[in-house]
Amino acid sequence: MPISNERVSAHPFLRALYRDDYYPDHVVDRGRAILLALCERIEAERPADLDALYALTRAATEEFNDLEAAFEEAGSEIETVAREEIAENFWFVADAYGFAEADVEELIATREW
Repeated sequence: MPISNERVSAHPFLRALYRDDYYPDHVVDRGRAILLALCERIEAERPADLDALYALTRAATEEFNDLEAAFEEAGSEIETVAREEIAENFWFVADAYGFAEADVEELIATREW
């Protein structure tokens, strides 16, 4: 399903990670795919409130947890720069879909990174 939100479709997800050679593009691509899939789920399910949004973002966060092993296999890791970039992208998604009041820590509450 193509994303209909113009802010989201134009957004350069995980830009800071793509700009840094420490993060392998093929793994960052997988992270970008997780965020885009989250956007597709939000558009399909249209969460009515923050609790419904948090359920979706926490599931996507768990996918990032699983991605940690791929970063490590490629000689990288989800460290401070990556954590901040990923968290900022989750907040961008929440804001783009009308949830500006979302708490970024709640969006990624299931993180292990």
